[in-house]
Amino acid sequence: MVARGLVVGKNLVLGPGYIFDPANCHLISIGDDVCFGPGVYLLAHDASTKIHLDYTRIGPIAIGNRVFVGARAIVLPGVTVGDDAIIGAGSVVTRDVPAGAVVAGAPATAIGTTDEYVAKHKTLMADGRVWDAPWRARGELPPREIQIEQAAALRSGHACYIE
Repeated sequence: MVARGLVVGKNLVLGPGYIFDPANCHLISIGDDVCFGPGVYLLAHDASTKIHLDYTRIGPIAIGNRVFVGARAIVLPGVTVGDDAIIGAGSVVTRDVPAGAVVAGAPATAIGTTDEYVAKHKTLMADGRVWDAPWRARGELPPREIQIEQAAALRSGHACYIE
């Protein structure tokens, strides 16, 4: 798609099943250090106008730096996502997302800031369970004793994190 005009920064991480509007990928730009979960859809056109106007509306999509887009989120035409934003899984993003905002829902609405989100999880990590996960880099499941430990921690209400 880069050959067709898609602009992509450094260190893009893509979950499986992503779709970047193939006919309009020249309208999409993605910054550095961006992560897309599985099934993310960037849609730079809106064909709802085609039936009544004989034309399809198109609009650019600009994804900033250090942005996370959760699984099965959809970003619609004309949307700019600011640096350090987080988009929750399953969100439908119809409007610009300010830098440092956390949004979720359909349509996506602000639920906090990235700084608040990170601070919350730092606190939970201090009180919860954290595992380095070298097995993940090899595509393996965690060793059985770690699986048992993680399951017990989750059942007891602890937040759990893996590398």
